Amino acid sequence: MAATHTEVQGRRDGQGHDATPFLPGRRAGLPGLRKAAAQCRGCPLYREATQTVFGAGDADARVLLVGEQPGDQEDRQGRPFVGPAGRVLRRALADAGIDPEQVYVTNAVKHFKFTVPEGRKRRIHKAPTLREMTACRPWLAAELRVVAPTLVVALGGTAGKALLGPGFRVTEQRGALLPWPGLDESGDADGTGGADEGISGLVATIHPSAVLRATDRSAVYDGLVADLRLVADLLADGDGRARCDEGR
Repeated sequence: MAATHTEVQGRRDGQGHDATPFLPGRRAGLPGLRKAAAQCRGCPLYREATQTVFGAGDADARVLLVGEQPGDQEDRQGRPFVGPAGRVLRRALADAGIDPEQVYVTNAVKHFKFTVPEGRKRRIHKAPTLREMTACRPWLAAELRVVAPTLVVALGGTAGKALLGPGFRVTEQRGALLPWPGLDESGDADGTGGADEGISGLVATIHPSAVLRATDRSAVYDGLVADLRLVADLLADGDGRARCDEGR
């Protein structure tokens, strides 16, 4: 049955919680995806956010890192990981032996979700819901299809849940090569087909913002670097496929 005008308009206003209608065709590269994402109304988060914050980095990267959502600075500047957490991430990547200029970084959710406490002006981060992550999933699938990384890194619990499901626990599953769960569920009709091709596995670690919140920043930072060093080792050894198959 064809959708009614009201249903179509609802999806266009973010009520349908699905970004699929806003995706360009399969031939679109990262510039085309970024341009289309700027007009996304796939969930209500676009209403309060300053702008869409699409992924950025090396379009041929072997490593694609997925965070939770843009922060305050990212929302203002329109680029991912440009705030304090981004600076921690870049330093950790370098210390782990991964060139920060040769990775692609993005977020599970492309709009900043926040709250403003009464009597204050500062916008406070608010974690996205599973429904909001699911709505934004087509953009991540499209990025994976175009970049075609060898390994994916989930930064923090929210990114892990977006990729591995609600049962994911970063404290239990970090620092190991996990089987790639598969993100491509809808074929080629919406331009996201092929999102899983060539991905050997996933490594989860903490979000770099956890370092900034920690009492013992040095110890938490060292843990982040250790997890990222595993990624560097897997890339040096090959694509990590054999190790991932052994772990199944």
